[in-house]
Amino acid sequence: MNWDQIVPAIFMIAVLILVLPSFLQTNSKLKQFLTNLSIWAIIVSVVMIVLYFIF
Repeated sequence: MNWDQIVPAIFMIAVLILVLPSFLQTNSKLKQFLTNLSIWAIIVSVVMIVLYFIF
């Protein structure tokens, strides 16, 4: 792996560490957590598909 792949991965992990505690705190109920998690999964999937077709 070169720096073009390592640096963005480090930043993504840092953002995940900053966002995850408040995400888990606001989604204390299991149903709400699964709903929000599925919404994020759909958003990420759509972005990945769009990027796949563009590039």
